[in-house]
Amino acid sequence: MHVISVVGCGYLGVTHAAGMAELGHEVIAIDIDAEKIKSLADGRVPFFEPGLDELVGRHLASGRLRFTGSYEEAAAADIHFICVGTPQRSDGSGADLRHLDAVVEQFGPHLDRECLVVGKSTVPVGTAARLATMLHAVAPAGDRVSVAWNPEFLSEGRAVADTLRPDRLVLGTPDARAERLLREVYAPIIDAGVPVVVADLPTAEVIKSAANSFMATKLSFINAISEFCEASGADIKVVTEALAYDARIGGKFFTSGLGFGGGCVPKDIRALLVRAGELGVAHALAFLAEVDAVNMRCRDRVVELLRKQCGGSFAGRRIAVLGAAFKPGTDDIRDSPALHVANVLHGEGGQVAVYDPRAMENARRAFPALGYEATLLEAVRGADVVALLTDWEEFALADPQRLAAAVGQCNIVDARHLLDADAWQRAGWTYLAPGRPGLQQRAMAVST
Repeated sequence: MHVISVVGCGYLGVTHAAGMAELGHEVIAIDIDAEKIKSLADGRVPFFEPGLDELVGRHLASGRLRFTGSYEEAAAADIHFICVGTPQRSDGSGADLRHLDAVVEQFGPHLDRECLVVGKSTVPVGTAARLATMLHAVAPAGDRVSVAWNPEFLSEGRAVADTLRPDRLVLGTPDARAERLLREVYAPIIDAGVPVVVADLPTAEVIKSAANSFMATKLSFINAISEFCEASGADIKVVTEALAYDARIGGKFFTSGLGFGGGCVPKDIRALLVRAGELGVAHALAFLAEVDAVNMRCRDRVVELLRKQCGGSFAGRRIAVLGAAFKPGTDDIRDSPALHVANVLHGEGGQVAVYDPRAMENARRAFPALGYEATLLEAVRGADVVALLTDWEEFALADPQRLAAAVGQCNIVDARHLLDADAWQRAGWTYLAPGRPGLQQRAMAVST
């Protein structure tokens, strides 16, 4: 087993550090945020991820995992994983690599012996080679510091399983030694039969960007068809079901509605577009601009359905917003479609009451002007319309008759196609969902 350092104790870093300890390695996790390090050292993970609290606690107790703010202490490891964020630049001009560069500048001078530095962050192609040049210049060990790239493919809400039982491992390596070390790190996973893809550095970098871009394209495709269904009278839910049976298409990540968000996929497709322009091949990926545009239109379409339920104006209307996280299973609100919609409703005079099983604190800090309620029932109480915007299981299990007794008017927009439309309509609700114009016509017929 190896002594491993993990630089960056955000979502990716903590999950990877705990996962490496679970595989039997001694892990030193480092972050410059002293408050975060103290919290983690006490066993308190500062974000929600199912199973991660238990994993961190187990390996703090086992002694295989510890947290520090000292680069000097972390330099004792022989393999260093860099897991810092690469957000979109504020001006939209690609990925912001300042945190990554800062790690090289601050950690590099402590690397005084042969070691392997492994990037896991999603980066523009060419970043690994640039960082290798920087490290060779600032590290006392010089070119005895090797750089590899091992992109992560975590899905929030199931990140522990994705770390310990991934569907593939991508090892971007500069030489045979780096490949051997990474195979040793992941030996239990590889021995369990997980496929391994060995690539050079630029190929490994492109694989992650391509994966996120394909997923985004698949989601935007079905949402574009949803727009077409609204114009043609077809039902997107039935169309999606039929397409999902096709083995060439499949049903995974193939749901229409409010579209995708989060801290990864939207910024990754934009960064890939920018990098394509820098390389002179913007035309090859020009379609990704429309993928992004389709996704953003999903939010506008849901706002319009809610406007219809409110008689054309949100002013003075009480609107229950069910969901704040960008997806279920997490408290992450980065680029949350649900909060985007909620903020639009509030901006147009709506009295918004938000409820989310996990993301309330984060939402309240980011959007303090919105209203918040502690329970689902309190959120819908007296509402003129209910907007279901994040597909939590709690919402799927909600009793439409019980909620009908609490609301002001039985209007709901199911932006995630989560509910049984017939059951809610039988309970007296006017039920609308994007891409299902037949439901809108039925609702209008009942109202008249």
